Amino acid sequence: MEDQEELAEKLAEYQSEHKALDAMIDRIMASDQPVNLFEIQTLKKKKLWLKDMIEKIKSDLIDDIIA
Repeated sequence: MEDQEELAEKLAEYQSEHKALDAMIDRIMASDQPVNLFEIQTLKKKKLWLKDMIEKIKSDLIDDIIA
């Protein structure tokens, strides 16, 4: 049961970070300042990694509930 709570906390943390990165990317792209494409690419890669981790944790939580 404790593992499920830890996974749920990690899931919430990753979802929050994913949402924050999305907002940051949108702000950077919408600004009038020159865009550092390397920075955007790095942020998007981290966002993709977070999305993968979110899906993995969701899958782990579902497997625990079914079992």
